[in-house]
Amino acid sequence: MTLIAHISDLHVSNSTFDEEVFMNAVAEINNLDPDMVILTGDITESGYYVEFQQATKYLEMFDAPLFAVPGNHDARNLGYQTFEELIGEKSWKLTMDGKFTVMGIDSSSPDEDKGHVGTPQHMWLEHQLDECVINEHFTIVALHHHVVPIPQTGRERNVLSDAGDILKTLTTHEVDLVLSGHKHVPNIWKINDTLIVNAGSLSSNKLRGKNKNSYNVYNITDSEIEIFLNEVGGERFLFGKYPRNLI
Repeated sequence: MTLIAHISDLHVSNSTFDEEVFMNAVAEINNLDPDMVILTGDITESGYYVEFQQATKYLEMFDAPLFAVPGNHDARNLGYQTFEELIGEKSWKLTMDGKFTVMGIDSSSPDEDKGHVGTPQHMWLEHQLDECVINEHFTIVALHHHVVPIPQTGRERNVLSDAGDILKTLTTHEVDLVLSGHKHVPNIWKINDTLIVNAGSLSSNKLRGKNKNSYNVYNITDSEIEIFLNEVGGERFLFGKYPRNLI
């Protein structure tokens, strides 16, 4: 069994970040003892160096290994450079136990809200996914921008500019899980055999309607994927349960 915590949209700053909520979330996630934490972007509010410095201190509070991709807010004000300096590579690949691969993709563009993966990164993704298919790996792809519009988020403005091509690659390679953030609204779509899961905001006060700060937890066994939605300091409920894609 593999347990993954999926967090997103912290928005560390002096204005939009709720430190108390974040600290409660850290305690809850550490108590779950996940195998890893995946952070799908918008670590900071404005990409300022000082925000990244503060964010690194917060992220060190998680006990499990943490892997992050940048969001559109992180790419502001030269934040796309600071991310690599203080957080890590913007695109990456992790393979565990010889049968489990997680890939992080950078969908941000400097000083723009809209997302874009781009041809070079897309070609790299396709090559990596080809190997996953050949080796029969369980596969997760994480990126900030959603590849399919999210319900109850108003007028769609910030979907990936190359969403159609990326979505085709993800679904034709039967990626098991695609993890995103950006809209601050949790959601699950299933397209073909691919689960596309959006996380809410972990610790920002920029919340739509009655949505609360939350994070997702994935319980992955040999036969199924359980997705739990955890409200910080509140309820935890089963968000979805799906059979594994078995070869």
